[in-house]
Order: sequence, then structure tokens, then C-alpha cells
Amino acid sequence: MNIKRKPEWLKIDFRSEKNYSIVNQSIRKNCLNTICVSGRCPNLAECWSRGTATFMILGDICTRSCGFCNTKTGRPFPPDADEPQRLADSVKELGIKHIVITSVDRDDLKDGGANHWAECIKAIQSKVPKSKIEVLIPDFKGDTSLVDIVLAAKPDVVAHNIETVRSLTPKVRSAAKYDVSLSVLKHIAQRGFVAKSGMMLGLGETESEIVATIEDLLANECKILTIGQYLQPTKKHLPVIEYVTPEKFDEYRQIALKKGFRFVESGPLVRSSYHAERHIDNRISSK
Repeated sequence: MNIKRKPEWLKIDFRSEKNYSIVNQSIRKNCLNTICVSGRCPNLAECWSRGTATFMILGDICTRSCGFCNTKTGRPFPPDADEPQRLADSVKELGIKHIVITSVDRDDLKDGGANHWAECIKAIQSKVPKSKIEVLIPDFKGDTSLVDIVLAAKPDVVAHNIETVRSLTPKVRSAAKYDVSLSVLKHIAQRGFVAKSGMMLGLGETESEIVATIEDLLANECKILTIGQYLQPTKKHLPVIEYVTPEKFDEYRQIALKKGFRFVESGPLVRSSYHAERHIDNRISSK
């Protein structure tokens, strides 16, 4: 198989700075996980140097095995009852003003981990009341009663990633379904929260499919969108079919904004939580 060489615009400076070490020490001390590490995020050094991180709750073992994701797959351990407090301690210690929380999928749990999600949000709100909390939730198999448990804790922004276009979803996402993700986003919006989603390019999707996905998200009341380049974590994962140019990413950003999105972050290195604090002032009711 021909392995595509990364273009210049995807070459990352991984040099760490002082804040990188501070974040790393706090995460290790409080025994926390981050998607920054498990997902091999290309922006890890930049974000940690700014004193920000995306925390991953409910362990580091996922019950799903998506073709794009580097998170471990297997049988997870039971949820750690002390994690919400340790998470809040780390957020306060680091002085984070905009916190992003995500999780592994926990299809092994009756509630999909929803109650643990709520406890983590409440713990941060109690310890750092002025912080803004963004959650990147799983689909909970489309069970909106479980989504509502998370929403009842009142995070500021609620995200759920569509990840890819309809035709590629069965290959890219091991259990998630395109229409289920859309229904989750619509439910979030109809509950009065800001709905946010993200997608990756370079997996073989066409331009018309990208535009169709943008339109599908809008039709389901999603207001914030991130678009980034898929990067193959290991040789065992799906290959990169195309490296999309920065100019093309900007074109998709303009298309999404013209169609009705209120905020769009689009670029080769963009990830769902990259510069998440930028859109906090763009929050609007989706009703």
C-alpha cells in the first residue's frame, strides 16, 4: 500500500514549554486521562502550553473499536467514584477557565456512564463555579433519557461528533450510526443547549458528501462545527486517502458559515476541542 507523505502544513512543533510540564504533572498526580494523549492529538504541546487540556473520564478503555481512534478497546474497569473530585481538583489547580470533558464509550454500563458524567460536571461547578464546561458526549445508543442526565447538570456547550459522512460511517465508526448522531444533536438543541459537532476529512469522502453532512447537521439544529484532517494513529488504523489543503478547509468553513453555522473552526490541525474557548462568546440558543 502506498503511504502518503505528510505535507508541510501538517508538520508539528512538539517542543514543550513550562505550562506543558505543569499540566502533565497535575494530570499524573490526580490519576486522570486525557484524549490529548490517548488520541495522539497533534496539538497536545500547544494546548498544554496554554494550560488547557481535554479530560477523558470513565477510564481509558473503550467498548467500541472505531477505525480512526487510537483509544484502547476492551473490557473497561468499573467507574472510579473518586474521579469527579480529582477532576475538579485538577481544573482548579490549573486555573482552567474553559474545560472540555469527553469519555470513552461505556456500552457495558446500564446508563452508559451518564450519571458519572453528571457527577463530574457538578464537581467542577462546585469547586470552580466561574468555569465554562464543554462536554463531548457519546451517543448513548440514541437513548435521549441518558443524554438528559448529562444535560440536567447544565454544561455550557454540548458536543457530539458526527465524525464522517454518511457513506463512510459503517467503516469509520464501529457501532455509531449517522442518523442516531443527528438525532442526539437535535435533542441537545431542542433542550435549549448549544449543539456542537465535528468531522474529519481525508478518509475518502467527496466534496458533495461533505456539503451534505454540513446541511444535515444544520437541519438538526447544530450551530457550532469543527472540521479537521484525519491522521492515521498507527498502521492498524484506517489509511489516509487524501491530505486536504488549508485552502480547501477554509472553503468548507465559508460554505458552513454561509449556510447558517454560527461558528466554524476548520483547518488541517483542527480537532473538536481545539481552541474550544473561542466560540464561548458565540453561544446562542438553538431554539
